[in-house]
Amino acid sequence: MLERSIGFTEKLKSWLSWSWTYICAVWFAMVLTMIYVLRSPLKLQDTLTSASVFLNTLTPKFYVALTGTSSLISGLILIFEWWYFRKYGTSFIEQVSVSHLRPLLGGVESSTTTGLFSSVNGEAEPRPSVSECKVWRNPLNLFRGAEYSRYTWVTGKEPLTYYDMNLSAQDHQTFFTGDTQQLKPEDTVMQKAWRERNPQARIRAAYQFRLRIASVFLVVFRCAAAYVLLAEEEATTITEAERLFKQALRSGKREQTGKDINLLVYIKRRLAMCARKLGRIKEAVKMMRDLMKEFPLLGMLNIHENLLEALLELQAYADVQAVLAKYDDISLPKSATICYTSALLKARAVSEKFSPEAASRRGLSTAEMNAVEAIHRAVEFNPHVPKYLLEMKSLILPPEHILKRGDSEAVAYAFFHLQHWKRAEGALNLLHCTWEGTFRIIPYPLEKGHLFYPYPGCTETADRELLPSFHEVSVYPKKELPFFILFTAGLCSFTAMLAMLTHQFPELMGVFAKAFFSTLFAPLGFFADKMESFMPSSFWHQLTRI
Repeated sequence: MLERSIGFTEKLKSWLSWSWTYICAVWFAMVLTMIYVLRSPLKLQDTLTSASVFLNTLTPKFYVALTGTSSLISGLILIFEWWYFRKYGTSFIEQVSVSHLRPLLGGVESSTTTGLFSSVNGEAEPRPSVSECKVWRNPLNLFRGAEYSRYTWVTGKEPLTYYDMNLSAQDHQTFFTGDTQQLKPEDTVMQKAWRERNPQARIRAAYQFRLRIASVFLVVFRCAAAYVLLAEEEATTITEAERLFKQALRSGKREQTGKDINLLVYIKRRLAMCARKLGRIKEAVKMMRDLMKEFPLLGMLNIHENLLEALLELQAYADVQAVLAKYDDISLPKSATICYTSALLKARAVSEKFSPEAASRRGLSTAEMNAVEAIHRAVEFNPHVPKYLLEMKSLILPPEHILKRGDSEAVAYAFFHLQHWKRAEGALNLLHCTWEGTFRIIPYPLEKGHLFYPYPGCTETADRELLPSFHEVSVYPKKELPFFILFTAGLCSFTAMLAMLTHQFPELMGVFAKAFFSTLFAPLGFFADKMESFMPSSFWHQLTRI
């Protein structure tokens, strides 16, 4: 019974929403009819006559001022709409209309509905909404003191946003200082250090904590967290950062329980990254393999992406394929590194002899078709990457956190893997010839995907928070200009043209205006004459008396 009553209520609401438009139209027609019937008691004819006399006495300067003011106001609205669209990606007028007017007209908020999308086999499945825009830690994030800070010293620009650094502080507090219910005094000091927004304040807090530990002749595990902060923030070279991480590792080996394992994994991973940056690539690969073997359950840290990059630098393509065979699985989450590395290996096998002219004459071979399909798959997962690999867009330093399928992930991938694509002869040429063909495969509008879930619509907002303001965020799909921007642009141009023509040719524009309005109101006059001839005069007389 309850389900039936709910279904009846929903049907009633939908019927009312459907009939609202027609009810408004009937009401508007009734209002027009009543105004026409009551035109004599209301003296509408005399009012219109006096209004026309008043308008005829106005000089052309008035019309110039009127059209000029209209052009100015519509121009200001256009400027504001354009600024709002560039900053927030939507029209202000449309947003206000949807937020405030649509509920009054019986509309339903799209955010309250549970969307369904069609999978590749056509079955309806629930579309994930929360996990689509989850922010992930960048597996290859740079060192703040040795890399990010040097960029700031040279350019004067901040490569990291406060939002990105705040997420890193939360990660460090969660991974390195244990549970908040069982905080020790030293944990409180380190949590305060991670929360400091000023790098110098964080470094001072780490030094105070280390001196405090040394003053009581204790070398406990928590001192490792202070070494980690100093290695990340204070070290100005990779060599110095490696030395501090080794001290942190020596301090951290005393305990390996609970949250302490996270810190150990972090330290070993950063040591492997230091070895990779210092050219000891084979040593870095061994450390990463040992780390993945020792802690197999920490796959969420994506250490295999570090391993893939190091193996590509060694040009150990067979080992890269072995890693991909394990992690490029349908049941595992994908990333740009996984998809584009797979495409690189397949493209490398055919790119050296690939020619677009020859392929168009003889068709694609099986290996070339596999390479093209792999590129299409990678581009569908993250369509922002090719512009960075083809150097159609300038690169910046990658953020500490990325959004999968977003521009931040594309920046992070291209920053480290562009050299590997350049090393494979002809790979970038094959990518250049085939990547745009992906968009002919993906359905438009993007209500369903081809190989992956539909592209999420929240990536632009999240990427603007993660990437610095001087970087132009790549947006997919390209948003069309809202209707109200086009409308206000047309209105501004039209009224400005009217103002100029009225100022230059006042008499001619007056004749044109009279002819225009007489033509505009001719159908209304024709309709009124037909109404009077159709209805008897006594009927209208009785209605006016009522």
